[in-house]
Amino acid sequence: MFKKIDYYFLLAAFASLMASVALWFLLKLPLYGVYVGLWVPSILALWVGVRVALLARIVTNQNRRN
Repeated sequence: MFKKIDYYFLLAAFASLMASVALWFLLKLPLYGVYVGLWVPSILALWVGVRVALLARIVTNQNRRN
């Protein structure tokens, strides 16, 4: 179900979340923590866009064969 590229996006989103939490709680830099925390939905939205593009390419290739 998941492809190799999916794990990279999930890892990047998780790393961003952990960096955000570390900035907020451990380093007491809440504004930086919020800024980095905003990357998580952006990374996940980019992941969805990449998946849609890949699926569209697969569907287009299958339609050309038929």
